[in-house]
Amino acid sequence: MSIIAEKTTQVVREINEFCAAAGRQPDTVTLLAVSKTRSADEVREAFQLGLRCFGENYLQEALEKMADLTDLDIEWHFIGPIQSNKTRLIAQTFSWVHSVDRLKIAQRLSEQRPEHLPPLNVCLQVNIDDEQSKSGCSMTEALALAQQIDALPNLKLRGLMAIPAPTDDTAQQRRSFAAIARLADELNQQGLHLDTLSMGMSSDLQAAIEEGSTLVRVGTALFGPRPAKTTE
Repeated sequence: MSIIAEKTTQVVREINEFCAAAGRQPDTVTLLAVSKTRSADEVREAFQLGLRCFGENYLQEALEKMADLTDLDIEWHFIGPIQSNKTRLIAQTFSWVHSVDRLKIAQRLSEQRPEHLPPLNVCLQVNIDDEQSKSGCSMTEALALAQQIDALPNLKLRGLMAIPAPTDDTAQQRRSFAAIARLADELNQQGLHLDTLSMGMSSDLQAAIEEGSTLVRVGTALFGPRPAKTTE
């Protein structure tokens, strides 16, 4: 068994165990394989192991992999910060964008989404711990921004995404994720129809699943230590 096969088996087992402990069905949590800096061959192997959703942070790197993997029915998710000059290609090539954090970017994605494609699934990124180094709108901005995004014609607002401040304190991890889950509930009470909580990574999977994550973004635990960062 290859390293990726061993690690994928382990991650799937852990997700199943965490769901069982939380009283949830495993099929309520989607595993998004974070494939940034990984080769097309590694993505192909992960696909052959049953993974279907792959997350990319760097547009040019993602486009090269997409070109090499056109024979595979991959659902591509963009999960990195978005520059205005990258929105057209993102809108044209991805099925999901998790990192929408301002109206200008959402408007560009909607305007540039090709008419022959279904609406682009998007998540509003929330900066849950108010970290200056991270993207994301504030908790207080979320309702108004979500309502504006929800009104755009070629986007489908699916939910919220968050990357809490890194910590090994499980209780703190759960508090951050619980805050995002409560925010999603509050937005739905205001008439939105969010069904996705994109939260939880290799280091905090259990806490995220316990607090209701419906999509976990896992890279290192699936592929091993990350190679040197690519640039665009």
